Amino acid sequence: MHERSAGAGLGLALLSAVTFATSGTFARSLIEAGWSAEAVVVARVGIAALVLAVPAVLSLRGKGAVLRRTLGPVSVFGLLGVATAQACFFNAVRYLPVGVALLLEYLGIILVVAWMWLVHGQRPRRLTVVGSVAALAGLAFVLDLTGAGRLDPVGVLWGLGAGVGLAGYFVLAARVDPALPSVAMASGGMAIGAAVLALLGLVGVLPLRATFGDVEFAGQHTSWLVPIVGLSLVAAVIAYQAGIAATRILGARLSSFVGLTEVMFAVLIAWLVLGELPTVVQLLGGALIVAGVALVRLDELRGDRVERSDTPAEEPALT
Repeated sequence: MHERSAGAGLGLALLSAVTFATSGTFARSLIEAGWSAEAVVVARVGIAALVLAVPAVLSLRGKGAVLRRTLGPVSVFGLLGVATAQACFFNAVRYLPVGVALLLEYLGIILVVAWMWLVHGQRPRRLTVVGSVAALAGLAFVLDLTGAGRLDPVGVLWGLGAGVGLAGYFVLAARVDPALPSVAMASGGMAIGAAVLALLGLVGVLPLRATFGDVEFAGQHTSWLVPIVGLSLVAAVIAYQAGIAATRILGARLSSFVGLTEVMFAVLIAWLVLGELPTVVQLLGGALIVAGVALVRLDELRGDRVERSDTPAEEPALT
């Protein structure tokens, strides 16, 4: 991985994490106004898919063969990385504290490391293991988990399902044919995810409930369209586009670890917009997440140097 492209990949991954982190702040105003969480998700990814539809179609001109051979993987991405991850998470919070549900979802990052090891033979090196432990420990601090008592096993299963969906997002985003434009993958995946969630709502599996009056956002009364636009354009269009592009550059493992910073950014955004001041424990957790990501990044760089040194000059190393 060239240094310039690696830097661009990290920048895109951080942009994705920041924009994804805004979703909770935008969604809270809608949920408090009477929206069901599932309706918020359908609106978020459905509108985003429509916004990206035209550029997605334009990007596919002359690439009919690419579209045909990637239709299956993109469908799986939409089902697993979009619909499953979000539906399972919102079902988990019906039974568990939000912090516990988030922690279970982010266990999907460990699944990415395990997947790359068991399926692709990419055994994690020592620094990756240390970075994994540090990042997950930091995540626990940022979520500021306290004794939650006995956990409902149904909620735990939903939370683990969200983790599988999150792992699928990173792995599939990295593995889909690079000839497929990122905008087409993002639009297609979100369209499929929104359609599946809407269908589950129509058959009564998930509640779909929405109101269309004023909401309270950032301490001000405003139209419900304000958080909807933020969710669909900032927390979906930009977030998914940047995330997919970053994963294609950095690979599933590193991009998933950078994605951990989403939690830290979410805490900071809630502080700035909602006045929720982070605790000292949460700030410590943020520092651990950054340290964990830095260790994984260092390990990736060291691994790339070893691969290049072992590869003949006429055959550039693949990353």
